[in-house]
Amino acid sequence: MKQGLFFTVLLAAAFVIAFGIFSFIVPDYIKAGGPLVIILIMLSIMLITFIFERLLTLNKAKGRESLVSFLRKIHQHTQKGNIAGAIELCDKQRGSCASILRAGFSKFKVLMNSNVDHKDPRDIMDRVKHAVDEAMMLEVPLLEKNLVALSTIASISTLVGLTGTTLGMIRSFKALAKSGAPDAIALSLGISEALINTAGGLICAITGIVAYNYFVTRIDNFTYMIDEASYSIIETLSEKMTTK
Repeated sequence: MKQGLFFTVLLAAAFVIAFGIFSFIVPDYIKAGGPLVIILIMLSIMLITFIFERLLTLNKAKGRESLVSFLRKIHQHTQKGNIAGAIELCDKQRGSCASILRAGFSKFKVLMNSNVDHKDPRDIMDRVKHAVDEAMMLEVPLLEKNLVALSTIASISTLVGLTGTTLGMIRSFKALAKSGAPDAIALSLGISEALINTAGGLICAITGIVAYNYFVTRIDNFTYMIDEASYSIIETLSEKMTTK
């Protein structure tokens, strides 16, 4: 499913679900927040959807077994010069890390099997590093996908909550502006609308910010591990070529 179509379907589905929740599930004191509560519920549903989507994607990116165990086995194959075994291990592991390292091993294998009498180790390692960098450039955007949506929802939630706060305060001051005794019901409704929208907007925004920072940190750590692993593998292969 294309990204634009996915957003459209998610937006429509989230609005329908939010309207149903607002109409039949939420208590009356939350309904006092007005129609903007529907938008806040819709944003919360979208936020939860993106959080679960990112969790599933990042877990899938690690591969079948733990990265530490996988990288340890890869390092052992590299030290033994078993490139075919390393490629086979990457095929079994799958995930973003395995795909990136496999690109480097495959490039090294092709270069070593090429019909070239003089093989410059530095040139081969540069080409292997270039293959790893290209694979990294293809995988990292997939890991960072929808992170902008998380930060955007967090920002919009704050603004929607602030809008609800402003409308509620307008209603409250309008009740106070009447001559004679103020309309207590209208005053309480205005205050409720202001506070409920403020609370809803803040809860959604805080959740989005925390989720965004969590995923950014996790992706940075993941890419750092891949960089370290690829650098170690390239150095090991380079040493083996120079010692031959």
